[in-house]
Amino acid sequence: MSPAETFSAPHRRFNPLSGAWTLVSPNRAKRPWSGQVEDIPKEVQHSYDANCYLCAGNTRVSGTVNPDYKGPYVFENDHAALTAPNGISQSSGPADPKDLFRGEVANGHCQVICYSEDHSLTMAEMEEEQIQQIITTWIKLHRGYEDSFQVVQLFENKGAINGCSNPHPHGQVWASDHIPTDIQVEHMNQRAYFSKNETPLLLDYVHQELSKQDRLVCVNKDWIALVPYWASWPFEILIAPRTHQAKMQHLSPKMQRTLAALLKRITVKYDNLFKTSFPYSMGWHQAPNKSTSNSAPSDEDAWLLHGHFYPPLLRSSTIKKFMVGYELLAEVQRDMTPEQAAEMLRSCSDIHYTQCSSHD
Repeated sequence: MSPAETFSAPHRRFNPLSGAWTLVSPNRAKRPWSGQVEDIPKEVQHSYDANCYLCAGNTRVSGTVNPDYKGPYVFENDHAALTAPNGISQSSGPADPKDLFRGEVANGHCQVICYSEDHSLTMAEMEEEQIQQIITTWIKLHRGYEDSFQVVQLFENKGAINGCSNPHPHGQVWASDHIPTDIQVEHMNQRAYFSKNETPLLLDYVHQELSKQDRLVCVNKDWIALVPYWASWPFEILIAPRTHQAKMQHLSPKMQRTLAALLKRITVKYDNLFKTSFPYSMGWHQAPNKSTSNSAPSDEDAWLLHGHFYPPLLRSSTIKKFMVGYELLAEVQRDMTPEQAAEMLRSCSDIHYTQCSSHD
């Protein structure tokens, strides 16, 4: 099929990171909607909430009182999904090839990262210097965990529509002694590509996207943000460096600054798209800290640090994408093409809509 035919007719796109396919059905983009409509979220206007367990000076469920912090603040997750070793030992001996009830101990450490003392300040409305403080905090966490855990998963859930339990801008870090499933799949696919081509999969992809340009959203000297060719979510974004960087803790101060600038532009464009505080799940993937094999290539040779933004909104601030039916039972499907989504985001202003004179 020609590119024009591909973008107008139903077709499938392959994701080399996950090995999965996405069904793209542009012919469905204008179908009428009579399904669930979400309430427009109320924008948080106050910088302090006496009932918020993340605000400075308030008491958390554990009874701990938050200090009068300024800027990013990291503390132990009071409802940790992973905990320190509890004395349960891994099973020993040869595995039963017919064992259909396998299990293993999962140890780790979980912390919460408040982005700011300001209860209302999302990343889109921060100054670049404030976002850089968050990046510095991420890097400190990576360095603190790298000798103890295989994977340090940084992530943020933003917005009640996306399952976030508290509007105070914050993220989390879950460090684990195992490689989680999605990262393991990316790990294997990047290693396989490097073994065959002797170049990192994602770095090759970045260079090709820079040449094509039709899925780019934001670009600067060090970073690229785009709607991936294989995107599952309507306005999904992939962030990657333009040079080989396997881990966040290896970023130079300059690359940290330019990453902060890119994150600012992305989150502002997201908010401007539907004139709302745009919900998303966001996180970073990088090379595991401990090599899983003694054979070449090394993990860092094959890997490229990258960030994923997965926003649920579909066509307005009140209509979201549901991964149900065919998506749960067969494969992910989308209506709008990634190229259309990228153009919509690219055309959004870099000035936040609340700062425009026309905003009521």
